[in-house]
Amino acid sequence: MEVKLWNDKREREMYENFAELYAIIKATEKLEKAYIRDVISPSDYEAECVKLIAHFKTLSSSLKDTVPSIESFVDKYKMDCRAALNRLVTSGVPATVEHRAAAAASNTTSAATVAECVQNFITAMDSLKLNMVAVDQVYPLLSDLSTALNKLSLLPPDFEGKTKMKEWLGRLSKMGAADELTEQQARQLHFDLESSYNSFMAALPSAGT
Repeated sequence: MEVKLWNDKREREMYENFAELYAIIKATEKLEKAYIRDVISPSDYEAECVKLIAHFKTLSSSLKDTVPSIESFVDKYKMDCRAALNRLVTSGVPATVEHRAAAAASNTTSAATVAECVQNFITAMDSLKLNMVAVDQVYPLLSDLSTALNKLSLLPPDFEGKTKMKEWLGRLSKMGAADELTEQQARQLHFDLESSYNSFMAALPSAGT
């Protein structure tokens, strides 16, 4: 006899999202342990961690009504994932970024601001993937990112991310709040964000310097 976990399409989608959330948390826990044990290189760890954090933020946001607390979700399904909770919920950035942020902080730069920039980059890129392309959706995200970037003294005035965000904000300010970016514009913005993010990460001092 077949036992169904759901009664309709909506319930089925909810349980599928639960399964995906569970998988993301478990994968993050394994990744954190692999990094701590030096089983994975810092660059590979960071690339995978950024993806997991982005997927987690997107999924947890869509599940906020059914899963108001990630900690409660972890308790309910008896998951021993303290490292994952720290990375996904408390920190929100890869450990490698935290290390570089700490190094930057010794040069009169706030580690919290570095983390804020990373989170703003990830949120903006992820929002475009979710087709959030209306001006009143995009502008606040780019504004927050621009503000965070301008707080960092280690970035020069002509830093790619600063100039590109300024250009985009100027472009969006001439449009109406309900106007939407075209597919080509959204693709270009995502490219500019990704390029600026890579330049930003490269500009951070290594933990050893």
